[in-house]
Amino acid sequence: MADQRIEEELAHLRRVTEELSDVVTRQAGEIELLTRRVRMLMQRAAEQEATGSGGVVLADERPPHY
Repeated sequence: MADQRIEEELAHLRRVTEELSDVVTRQAGEIELLTRRVRMLMQRAAEQEATGSGGVVLADERPPHY
């Protein structure tokens, strides 16, 4: 009886470990993708700031020449 319970517990722990491994692998991929996107956005923002075109004009905002 004890051997069967130990084997069941071990099987359960193996399954949970595999599921957690899959979750960690998926999240690592998502983190990598998000990191690349943030890096790209930061680069774009830096380029806009360097060229002086970083301002955002809102629809109800008057242009500076008024």
